[in-house]
Amino acid sequence: MTTAFGGFPSSSLEFLHELETNNTREWFLQNKPRYESEILTPALDFIEAMSKPLADFAPAFLANPRRSGGSLMRVYRDTRFARDKRPYKTNVGIQFRHHLGKDVHAPGYYVHIDTRDVFVGAGAWRPPADALKTIRAAIDEHPKRWLTARDEPDFASRFVLSGESLVRPPRGYDGEHPLIDDLKRKSFIALHYMDHSAIQDGKFVDAVARAFRSATPFMRFLCAAVRVPF
Repeated sequence: MTTAFGGFPSSSLEFLHELETNNTREWFLQNKPRYESEILTPALDFIEAMSKPLADFAPAFLANPRRSGGSLMRVYRDTRFARDKRPYKTNVGIQFRHHLGKDVHAPGYYVHIDTRDVFVGAGAWRPPADALKTIRAAIDEHPKRWLTARDEPDFASRFVLSGESLVRPPRGYDGEHPLIDDLKRKSFIALHYMDHSAIQDGKFVDAVARAFRSATPFMRFLCAAVRVPF
């Protein structure tokens, strides 16, 4: 049973720093109790605390505080086909997926914590070809609606659109299209950076919820584009 979220302990960032330096199974097993108390438990408490605000303004997105298979991303890296054989991720990754996320590609919300950055994200990161095509088509067909969502003052004051873009215009779009920079995006993800001190406060939940709420027009546009309810 989890308790109310009171912030990540100040030692959590030190643990992640040490894991970067000692990314071995031997070190992790010796320090697993620290991972449990300094990372896992507060992360699950945070996820549980996020369930109420998400239900209020984005009920299609789930805060699942399970230890495995929920909103908290695995600390274990899949190294089977990777050149980088380090066994552990050195960040905390939390994703609030659409309830249809396992069946269709849908936008989502994300929280990232590492020793360099703390940020929250909203949108669709590297959507598959069919979803990317429908998002581009929605921008092309409803440019005013897209601009209203993208440039909504509260959202635009917090978030910056991020991710890689094509060098050339996507097939079927003219290079002189007024929204060509958006149409060339490979991801439709917006990031809002925060101070590391924010994670150590129980009000981190409120700060993240406010940021996510400000992304409502953006997320609503993306959900409509890929035909899932917001």
